[in-house]
Amino acid sequence: MEPWKTAMQRGLVGGATSSLLSTAALAALGQREAGSPYAPTNAVSHWLYGDKAASHYEASARYTLPGYLIHHGSAMFWSVLVERVCGDLFDRRNSALTLGVGTAAAAVACFVDYQLTPDRLKPGYEKHLSRPALAVVYGVFGVGLAIGAMLSRRA
Repeated sequence: MEPWKTAMQRGLVGGATSSLLSTAALAALGQREAGSPYAPTNAVSHWLYGDKAASHYEASARYTLPGYLIHHGSAMFWSVLVERVCGDLFDRRNSALTLGVGTAAAAVACFVDYQLTPDRLKPGYEKHLSRPALAVVYGVFGVGLAIGAMLSRRA
């Protein structure tokens, strides 16, 4: 198990990559399925603003910015946790193993988000995206975790 300091340092990289890539997926799928690249990210800010956030389809400082910041913070949390628990697997520098761990971690995050989390604290993406689209978003999130793990171990 990685020390917390190492996990935090490496987790910053994985959190940033997974956040950025999954936000891009949210935007693309939001445009396709909801007609707005901002709607899924806006929906995350339902933590602060309730259901009004999910019905806002335009970019805004009130909904989009907090939605992204909450999403980014969540990505950082998951990345640091995965680095702490699975960092020794990432240290092997095996791309297939790293990708497998990243996607497995994303599957756990999805399970926690939609099976263990109260409705008020669920991501909110589900208000605009189909289940297959959510699977893509979490898959991209897992790839982002793996890329971050690889980047933080470059020689």
